[in-house]
Amino acid sequence: MRIYLDHNATTPLRPEVIEAMCAALRDVPGNPSSVHAEGAAARAAVETARERVAAAIGAAPETIVFTSGATESNNAAIHSALAAARPKERRTIVTTATEHPSVSEPLASLETRGWRVVRLGVDRDGLIDPDAFAAALGSDTALAAILWANNETGVVQPVRRLVELAHEHGVPVHVDATQCIGKLPVDAATLGADTLAASSHKQNGPKGVGLLYLRPGATFEPLLRGGGQERRRRGGTESVAGIVGLGVACELVRREGPARAARMAALRDRLWNGIREKIQGARRNGSATAVLANTLSVGLPGAPGDVLLAALDLDGVAVSAGAACHSGSVAPSRTLLAMGLTADEARCSLRMSVGHGVDEAQIDRVLAILPDLVARVRESAA
Repeated sequence: MRIYLDHNATTPLRPEVIEAMCAALRDVPGNPSSVHAEGAAARAAVETARERVAAAIGAAPETIVFTSGATESNNAAIHSALAAARPKERRTIVTTATEHPSVSEPLASLETRGWRVVRLGVDRDGLIDPDAFAAALGSDTALAAILWANNETGVVQPVRRLVELAHEHGVPVHVDATQCIGKLPVDAATLGADTLAASSHKQNGPKGVGLLYLRPGATFEPLLRGGGQERRRRGGTESVAGIVGLGVACELVRREGPARAARMAALRDRLWNGIREKIQGARRNGSATAVLANTLSVGLPGAPGDVLLAALDLDGVAVSAGAACHSGSVAPSRTLLAMGLTADEARCSLRMSVGHGVDEAQIDRVLAILPDLVARVRESAA
């Protein structure tokens, strides 16, 4: 049996999600926009899911827009915020050097069209300095875009404080919360962000479905136009089965609450303690306290991560040497470089992320094989 330690890339579907999606595919054939009975049944399924998603993140159902995933949600939030900005007065976007590509790439494209992007650095722990963030905000700032929890290191930013600082300067804030739901408490209303993005497949739901939270009263300029779906905020026929799956996944998050995160943290700590004891020179990348419950980024000097990844894969263990979006690339992680690691230190790193289906026996199996693999890779690289 294989051991899957790459839950930050994607998560396996929970059985409850599969059952609900199969029932929707089989029994709910209608278009949610149709007025007949089949359409009404599809609409009811979508709205039930919306209520479940909203409850999981402390929001009202009408604030939730269903999308194809966090990439679309991030792009839509950026598009809307800048469309609402006064173009001649506000031409600056403040963000970080460690954003996910679904934010950093749209912003890079905007730079070629005359927008100014300020990318704030992070410290060795991967954290933003709130004072530096506040100093970067000005009367010309149209948007602040912040990745709440980093997909590679799991480092969790002080987002609530950053939102407060931005709003003190009259700047709207978009938060990418893709890695957060089910791993740390998410209360959108208390957080205060103007928009918030997340994806279904990071929380044991299906791929191809996501959500965008819109603060009550906020204006929104749709990215996708074409129909009246999602209260005219996202054109296109809804993926009913996918949305149902996301709703069930969110209901499981709400039901299981802190116990899920505590379980993941115990497994992560068991993994890290074993690595630290058994592998000389092993170091943890990023904060050991401001970090997601399930994520461990570890540096293993002298053992290139891509080589270790391939060796572990042959032994039945799936991990990541960096962000899944960069698979196949041996370039050092942009996030780790921003934290001050050298290119060699960044290349000699692995990301291991636990989740549903992982148990102590699997962690112990990884700890039984990893030290020998590291020793062999170090010897061959010497």
